[in-house]
Amino acid sequence: MSENNAKFIVIEGLEGAGKSSAVALMHDFITRHTGREPICTREPGGTPLAERIRDLVKIADPSDPLCDEAECLLIYAARAQLIHRVIKPALAAGLWVLGDRHNLSSLAYQGGGRGLMPLVHAVSEATLKGFKPDLTLYLDIPPALGLSRAAGRGELDRIEQQALDFFERARATYLQLAAEDDSILVIDASQEIGQVHKDILAVLQGIQW
Repeated sequence: MSENNAKFIVIEGLEGAGKSSAVALMHDFITRHTGREPICTREPGGTPLAERIRDLVKIADPSDPLCDEAECLLIYAARAQLIHRVIKPALAAGLWVLGDRHNLSSLAYQGGGRGLMPLVHAVSEATLKGFKPDLTLYLDIPPALGLSRAAGRGELDRIEQQALDFFERARATYLQLAAEDDSILVIDASQEIGQVHKDILAVLQGIQW
């Protein structure tokens, strides 16, 4: 968890859930709330090394397809680098951190979607050692709707090209984990974006920071 009074807040969701606009909304809220801009991160990525790992995960190479286990391990390598180089130093300095994805994504995508939950738990325990966000907002959307929105943005990356049942499994895992953890709050992202943003702000304003 965070040090000082700084918080680590994460936005999660399937493709097309509206994470990017939610991050922008959250950035403005945190800036107004604390008087300082938060450090914004994304996963995989967020450091020069982690961004190179992101390319390995996101870009398909037909000559050498990435196996599921390698995908999982690469994402955790990027996450470990981000935590040690950016997130923990920022929190120690009293700066809030706003993350676009974190460990919940691996539990949902690699654990639920890929069926690698034992590996995910083992690597998570070894790399994170109990470190977790203070708050996670999960933007919930039916996969078919989310993917149709994502397709409207342009060409889909390697992850976005997975079959619909992969995302159905990931969504089911997200919802199960949210039901088991009070620090994960669910927002209905199938609504019109203006209403989604109102719901996010209502949740944030109701929290006793």
